[in-house]
Amino acid sequence: MREDQYWQAVMTRDEGLDGVFVYGVRSTGVYCRPSCPSRRPKREQAVFFTRPEEAEEAGFRACKRCRPREASSREEQVALVRQLCAYIDEHLEQRLTLAELGEQVHLSPYHLQHVFKRVMGITPRQYAGARRMEQFKTRLKEGETVTTALFDAGYSSSSRLYERVPGQLGMTPVTYRKGGAGMHIRYTIVDSPLGRLLVAASERGICSVCLGDDDAPIEAALRREYNAADIQRDDAELSEEVNELLRYLRGQQPYLDLPVEVQATAFQWRVWQELRAIPYGGTRSYSEIARAIGRPQARRAVARACASNPAALVIPCHRVVREDGDPGGYRWGVERKRRLLAQEQERIKNVQEAQEALEHPVAR
Repeated sequence: MREDQYWQAVMTRDEGLDGVFVYGVRSTGVYCRPSCPSRRPKREQAVFFTRPEEAEEAGFRACKRCRPREASSREEQVALVRQLCAYIDEHLEQRLTLAELGEQVHLSPYHLQHVFKRVMGITPRQYAGARRMEQFKTRLKEGETVTTALFDAGYSSSSRLYERVPGQLGMTPVTYRKGGAGMHIRYTIVDSPLGRLLVAASERGICSVCLGDDDAPIEAALRREYNAADIQRDDAELSEEVNELLRYLRGQQPYLDLPVEVQATAFQWRVWQELRAIPYGGTRSYSEIARAIGRPQARRAVARACASNPAALVIPCHRVVREDGDPGGYRWGVERKRRLLAQEQERIKNVQEAQEALEHPVAR
């Protein structure tokens, strides 16, 4: 990078370049990281260095406010977060504080939280919670009782577990262990502009939306996911949700705001939330999604999360494309993906043309 780019980062307090360079202020003899909240120096007073050691060799001392020595390089940050993740995994039974984690890597609690979230996209506490839930789910699947599984996974009490169940498990622990036993799922299958459309919902929200050419494969997929649940076809009960999806598929309704109740890891939730933030008619590449969730190297993991999306259309994974604009793969067939994207972009174009016509009417 050139110095004018460094200076721009200093002026905008760009946290993304912390660890890439530091800047010294000649008038004070202090050096800082780009995001330092201190008053900005005049341009002629600033001098740039790629590492804190270089600034100190030139006679500058570290800022006590932003602690630039704690802003390590990107590679070092990734290694540091890996170390923290390993430590958390080994101590899931403990309620680790940021101060305790900071002692392991010699960082202040504030900076540790910042670095961890920047690399992982979630906080250390959220990571620990997700890992406990993953272990808990695995133990339930292996046949352990709920009580044994919750303590083995690091939960200090059943109340701690049940606080987190609705958003992370999608059902009660006993229900999950038994493959959805005791869970009531209603579903219907209707014709749509993209073939047969299956919509299924639990008491809490939509748990599955599938597209296909025939009923049997998409119905079988639903039953595999919830092999012990009470699954019943109910065309009337789901008519409102189905009509909303059909209006969307016909280009009559651009936005879907249906409640969703699906099982997911913390990473999958981050990806799916980002997908729901893509505007109608827009697209993002897998790399752009990875960067948006703070995991720039996780492009393939993002692709896997898209491929495992259980609620097509409601979670619009069809809006994620390859870097070159090619649609790429789609769980329900790439031709369906092309048609969805084309329809959304055509509607946006028509709306824009109508707005322009209103703003600039043709004189008669």
